[in-house]
Amino acid sequence: MYKNSPFFRPHALRQAMLIALIPVSPQVLAAGSDTQARPQTLVVTARPQAVGTNNGQDPVPAFLDGGIANGARLGVLGEQKSLDVPFSVISYTSTLLDAQQARTLQDVVKNDASVQSVRGYGNFSQGFRIRGFDLYGDDISLNGLYGVLPRQILPLEDVDRVELIKGASTFMNGVPAAGTGVGGIINIESKHATASPVRRLNVDYNSRSQPGISADVGQRFGDNDQFGVRANVVHREGETAIRHEKDRTTAAFLGLDYHGDRFDSSLDLGYVESTIHNGRAGIKLDETMTSLPAAPDPRTNYAQRWNYADLTTRYAMLKNDYHLTPDWVFYSAIGGSHTNEWSASASPVVYNLAGDSKMSLLNTHYTADTLSGMAGVRGKFHTGDVSHQVNLGYSGIYNRAGNAYQMTGNFTGPNIYHPSEVEPTGIIYTGGNMLAPSVRSRTANNGMSFSDTVGVLDDRLLFTAGARYQKLRIRNYEYTGAEDPNAAFDAHRWSPVYGAVWKARDWLSLYANHIEALQAANAAPFNASNAGKITGIGRTRQNEVGLKVQGDRFGGNLALFDMRKMAGVLGSDGVYRLAGEQRNQGVELNVFGEPVLGWRVNAGTTWLKPVMNNIYGPANGKDAVGVPRNQWRLYTEYDVPGLQGVTVNGTLMHTSHQYADSENNLRMPAWTRLDLGVQYAMPWQQTRLTWRAGVENVTNAKYWQTIGQDSGYLTQGDPRTLKLSLSVDF
Repeated sequence: MYKNSPFFRPHALRQAMLIALIPVSPQVLAAGSDTQARPQTLVVTARPQAVGTNNGQDPVPAFLDGGIANGARLGVLGEQKSLDVPFSVISYTSTLLDAQQARTLQDVVKNDASVQSVRGYGNFSQGFRIRGFDLYGDDISLNGLYGVLPRQILPLEDVDRVELIKGASTFMNGVPAAGTGVGGIINIESKHATASPVRRLNVDYNSRSQPGISADVGQRFGDNDQFGVRANVVHREGETAIRHEKDRTTAAFLGLDYHGDRFDSSLDLGYVESTIHNGRAGIKLDETMTSLPAAPDPRTNYAQRWNYADLTTRYAMLKNDYHLTPDWVFYSAIGGSHTNEWSASASPVVYNLAGDSKMSLLNTHYTADTLSGMAGVRGKFHTGDVSHQVNLGYSGIYNRAGNAYQMTGNFTGPNIYHPSEVEPTGIIYTGGNMLAPSVRSRTANNGMSFSDTVGVLDDRLLFTAGARYQKLRIRNYEYTGAEDPNAAFDAHRWSPVYGAVWKARDWLSLYANHIEALQAANAAPFNASNAGKITGIGRTRQNEVGLKVQGDRFGGNLALFDMRKMAGVLGSDGVYRLAGEQRNQGVELNVFGEPVLGWRVNAGTTWLKPVMNNIYGPANGKDAVGVPRNQWRLYTEYDVPGLQGVTVNGTLMHTSHQYADSENNLRMPAWTRLDLGVQYAMPWQQTRLTWRAGVENVTNAKYWQTIGQDSGYLTQGDPRTLKLSLSVDF
């Protein structure tokens, strides 16, 4: 019965044994495999084996061919097994995404206790906080490349894996355009054609009245299946579980690839259009508030009917890998995107505990064009009994963004407990041409990196050392088009990395690392004597030690880390400078596997001490805004005995209290949420039907979920939500 589970399928172990012992083709193995297995979680291709995990090109195989892979793509280092590298990494495959009926990235990262979901600046951008530091949606990578994906909301129909790399990563990935992700990054691996054809139609329904339909079609062609095509389309629209909130998503994705004896290439194309009307944004707290208002009923919508966002992104990405020898590969990638966003937003600014608010309307038109690329060579060689795995690589990103706005003055807003319709006052502030926004910023981040992983004692002891030379160039412009000389910034810096891995057993690794992250510091605030000035490169230093395990039926890791991020401080002399520090010390524990046949678990907890040091004023020594000291997650699946194909699952999430202000006077209460689901996979006319039902926030708990560290927007947790879907393989 356990082989029908969407999370772990041990039949992959049998396939792996056959591959090792019997010289048959991958096509024969695929033809003889269990018809209920998901083909995309195990891809076997006939190519030379090389450095690390297939020379860093192919994804790490999913653990027990299920929902988790114990590895990820580490930028210029390529795809690597977790046991082989001195970093904390984990991946969630499309198998788990399907089982949980995930629709956006926030539905996926809820599985990890190191991650919080946050909201952008008054918009609907899905951001994240990893190890207590922000990661904006702009800085999520596709197949290792920044600046390609939609920056606000990403549908998951074309996502094969969500890879989470925890900790600083400038050496591996460079500095993205928005300069976030110093505490960890997220990489998306797109879907491509697999050894077995894919023909899948899915219909779904989300409460209260949001139907959707999607299709996934893939096929390999050629004498040796060297050509592949994978297409995904989705359309979903209607009212969400939040009262009167409506959204619509239309997206199309195409993945083309070629696998030859030496040369591999892939082309990814995407179009995503998202529209949100009457969308509930976060609230802000008036500076006079001395305590936090209670969270309203979860379905309450304090947005206005004229509140909307129209978001469109087109992107393309080309990757090429040429295997010079079985041990050496030259890799390259180039990608770009065009973004066009219109919005009208107004967030309530609450000024008393009764929930009364004021607000102002902001109309915006934002456009952006981004181009990014990477190239390098990766390989291995020996000097006597010492092995070397070396990488020399380049990566860079260029972003040009423009915007225009119209803004009203303050007017009376709704009561967040008993909202009513309000009308905005007239426009009194404008900037730029709404029909043709002028360029407001240009950012160019480029860097070169080199590393060598030295292996001794038959590669049981691995030492990694490397460095990256990073250049940052930022130009900001007035709405008139004139360059703002006060906001121009040029800087460069070396960023080192070193670490060690000791493979004490085949199933146990101990590791340590030192790695850094870089970003342009925030511009000085308006009340500083150097207002608007970017004060330098902000550096985040990380030291981490830990251990990782992976047996036949279980895996996990324990990590202890100390991260110190430079923070801007407005001194008593009125000058804003990089003089403070946010120090996050933490412990992470994650376990996953199948302890009992038919019962699978993915669980984790994170303990953090996020303290602000050397900060001028009463915020010194206080906890960082919006960072809880403890989070834990528990996801479990169980194959119901006696009911072939029936699997039940549940997710339990807990976040401890956090503070909504720098002086720690406004305390956000702890919250706990329960999600439940059931799946039934049944044969039907030589194919398969999969029925799924799930309920998120089963108890309809009302709580404040997170607050933006920079924006100050307080985001409420979503209400009880019903999800239904039917998937047909044909």
